[in-house]
Amino acid sequence: MGATIKDIAQLSGVGISTVSRVLNSSGSASKETREKVIAAAKELKYVPNNNARNLKMVHSKTILLLAKSIVNPFFQEMIKIIQNQIMLRGYSLDIQNIDGYEDEMALAKQKVLSGNPCALVLMGGCFGYEDADFISLGIPCVLATVKAADTVDENLYSSVLINDKEEMASAVEYLIGLGHKRIGCIYNNYEEAITPNKLRFEGYKMALERNGIPFDPFLVSSPKDTFDSGYKFGFNMMKYLMERNPDMTAVVTMADIMAIGAAKAVLSSGRKIPDDISIVGFDGIEVAEYYHPALDTIAQPVQLMAQQIVEAVMEMLDGGKTSHVVLKSNLVKRGSCKAV
Repeated sequence: MGATIKDIAQLSGVGISTVSRVLNSSGSASKETREKVIAAAKELKYVPNNNARNLKMVHSKTILLLAKSIVNPFFQEMIKIIQNQIMLRGYSLDIQNIDGYEDEMALAKQKVLSGNPCALVLMGGCFGYEDADFISLGIPCVLATVKAADTVDENLYSSVLINDKEEMASAVEYLIGLGHKRIGCIYNNYEEAITPNKLRFEGYKMALERNGIPFDPFLVSSPKDTFDSGYKFGFNMMKYLMERNPDMTAVVTMADIMAIGAAKAVLSSGRKIPDDISIVGFDGIEVAEYYHPALDTIAQPVQLMAQQIVEAVMEMLDGGKTSHVVLKSNLVKRGSCKAV
C-alpha cells in the first residue's frame, strides 16, 4: 500500500490539512513547512491516488497536452507530429489551449483532477515550477520547450528543450559578424517568470556584451502588460523601433511570426530587406521560408523535439527513468541578412 497524506503529516510533523494545502498548492504555508512536507513526500515516494481514481487510471489511454498559445505555428507543427506518434502507440491525445495570462500548472492540476489522463505534456510556459507541482499531479509529466528550476528534483518530471539563451546569442553574433552594431530586438516582456522569450532576450544582451557592443534599451521593444506575440505585434513593434532608431541596421525577434510582421513593416515603409534592414527570426516555421523575402531564422528541430517528447512520455508510463534533453538548433540563411 502506498503512502498517504497522513503518513506525510506524521513524518513532517505538521497537520493533515497543511499537507493537503502544500501538495495541492492551495492556501498558505511557510517556506520551512513547505520544504518539510515536500521532503517527506519524496522520502515516502508519495503518489496522490485515491482508490476510485486509481481504478479509472488503469483504463486510461489518453495523454493530456496543454499548449501555451496553441495558435503558434511552431507548436502546431510539433503537436501534429506528437499526435501521430501517440496514436501509433495506441493512445489518444487531448489537446487544449492555455491563454497567455493563465497559470499553466494550476490549470493542469484542475484538468488532471477533473479528467482521466494517464500522462501530461506541458508545452510552453515558464521555468518556475516546484517539486510540489509534479508530486500533486500524480501522473507522468513532460515539459516541452521549458524546464523546471534547478532546485527541482529531476526525477519528478522529464523535459525536452533547446538552449534559448545561447541560440539567440548565435543569431545576434551572426549579425555582428556581418558588421551590424545597431541591432534591434523585438521582445514582449509581459511577466516576471523566466520564459523562453526572457532567456532569448538574455542571449541578445549576452552576445552584445561578448562582442564589446553597449546594450541600448532604445533598440528594444518591450512593452509591459501585453500578451501579444504574433504578426501584428511584430509589425507594430518594428514600426516603433524604426521611428526612434533611424540608424538601426538589423533586428532579431523572439519568433518567426514576429519576424514576418516586422518584415511587413519594413517593406510598408518603403525600405528593402536586406539592403536597408536585416531580419532574423526564431523557430523555423514553414511560412517564414515562403515569405518574400524568405527569412533567416534559428530553426528548432521540431521533428526531433516531438519524437523525444513522445519517447519521454512512453518511458515514464512504462515506469522507466525521467530524462532531460537539450537539443541543438540550426541557423538557416535564406537571404534576409547582408553585410554592412
